[in-house]
Amino acid sequence: MDIQQTANQCKTASISMSSLSAEIKNKALANIISALKTNESAIRDANKNDLERARKENLDTPLLKRLKFDSAKRLEACDGIESLIRLADPVGTTLNAVELDNGLELYKVSRPIGVIGVIFESRPDALVQIAALCLKSGNAVLLKGGSEASETNQVLAQIIHAAGVDAGCPAGWLGLLETRSDVDRMLQLDQTVDLIIPRGSNAFVKYIMDHTRIPVLGHADGICHLYIDRLADPDMAIELAVDSKTQYVAVCNAIETILVHRDVANEMLPKLKTALEQKQVSILGCGKTQAIIDVDAAGEKDWQTEYLDLIVSIRVVDSLDQGLSHINQYGSGHTDVIVTTDKSRALYFMDRADTADVFWNCSSRFSDGFRFGLGAEVGVSTNKIHARGPVGLEGLMIYQWRMMGNGHRVKDYVGEDAKPFSHTPIDKEFS
Repeated sequence: MDIQQTANQCKTASISMSSLSAEIKNKALANIISALKTNESAIRDANKNDLERARKENLDTPLLKRLKFDSAKRLEACDGIESLIRLADPVGTTLNAVELDNGLELYKVSRPIGVIGVIFESRPDALVQIAALCLKSGNAVLLKGGSEASETNQVLAQIIHAAGVDAGCPAGWLGLLETRSDVDRMLQLDQTVDLIIPRGSNAFVKYIMDHTRIPVLGHADGICHLYIDRLADPDMAIELAVDSKTQYVAVCNAIETILVHRDVANEMLPKLKTALEQKQVSILGCGKTQAIIDVDAAGEKDWQTEYLDLIVSIRVVDSLDQGLSHINQYGSGHTDVIVTTDKSRALYFMDRADTADVFWNCSSRFSDGFRFGLGAEVGVSTNKIHARGPVGLEGLMIYQWRMMGNGHRVKDYVGEDAKPFSHTPIDKEFS
């Protein structure tokens, strides 16, 4: 089946998906969990083949880590689906209700977007999360994973699609694209695909935006920062820096740059160096950092690099404002952290950091749809429209205006004898 046929099936299926009951969607999600466990050996074998091929092709370490879909990741994926089942159905929620006149009521009601095209990296667990989120939100989905995960993605897509159909989802609600040419073709399907979510480098996301008329929800690099303020608790700062960098390095919410206020640099940097090196982290530093600890030099390119590896750059800054200036210049708008005991300085930082997620005294690794209670995420949006930060169910919804009347005519509300509108808010669900 070619991409046009696959997309057409998704478009047709999206109409039925938008009206599925919460019971059917939750049953489908439960079926997916069961099917993933029942087909564990087939998934494991497919992933083993992908990993062996990737090693022969000398894929770098971060990609290999993302590609691996072991029992721990499968369990985490199933936990994410379980959390989705527990969430309320996002479709059909009344967002606002107003009485325009007696018997004339206007409702703003949440609705699915339609067909979501998602292009993602080598992580097979991302396919599971994205498919489950689209199902719960009543959307059909076209998925394109990295070619390095082709066998795992094929098996997962077949299992998940069948489990959904068995519960009552329409056939074709999930489609898998397998080649780069499929992606280029999908970008032209502006009458079929309603939203594209690309996950990859800035250059890749820009390529997608430049080659389609379809709205794009961009998720590019995760150049995340942790700023250690002059009023930071030293032990907390070190622990959060280590966790943010090393808890899992091959992800977009791991920090790549640590900023240290000059007033605490002499005290903090030696301890920070010891803690990071105990975790095998290589450190690059600015000139002021190098004057305090023995590390290699960090250059302009390092401030702009998403390492996704056990490497971190450190810069000493003269003030909170200089730290913010660095973040707003070099950051990707993903996640940035301040460590300080002073609430007013934390709020100052939060108000001025141009980023989707800004944290005070906690690890950047909390920037995640599952940890936010969103059930999972299709990605982290660094956009400033529609959805921002981890994109869960709410980010996959749009709304519809629904008006209910009883023969009301516009001509009665114009002219000299026009009836007035009351525009009275009403506490009432659309039904």
